[in-house]
Amino acid sequence: QVFGCMQKEGLQVTILSTCPVADYKTQESTLTLPSPFLKALKTKEFKEQVCCPLLEQPNIVRDLPAAVLSYCQVWQIPAVLYQCYTDFIKLDTVTIEAFKPLLSSKTLKSLVKDVSESTKILKKLLTTNETHNNIYI
Repeated sequence: QVFGCMQKEGLQVTILSTCPVADYKTQESTLTLPSPFLKALKTKEFKEQVCCPLLEQPNIVRDLPAAVLSYCQVWQIPAVLYQCYTDFIKLDTVTIEAFKPLLSSKTLKSLVKDVSESTKILKKLLTTNETHNNIYI
């Protein structure tokens, strides 16, 4: 429905997603992998360089990120999915920091004013959010 309201010409899509490290398929032990880490998956039309290694087979992407990437592939829209594999269940600063290399990408560079301030701003946002998520007895 979102894409139905958008002009597809000149559109480029960037998808950010997280999932548990346990979902990552590899021959080596996931205990030795530095967590969190990023993997990318892109459509055929996405011509820019990705900011991390591509996702290897037999790994899969599911749910909404997969649906968006599939839609972009079918309609020939340049798109890239950055999948962050993490040990944390809730979104935290460590996981968000894994996405930081993307801020220098051609697509996202124009959205960032000052990368050096990003860590401080993220911590403030997450701390504010945590206070609203606590249950007081």
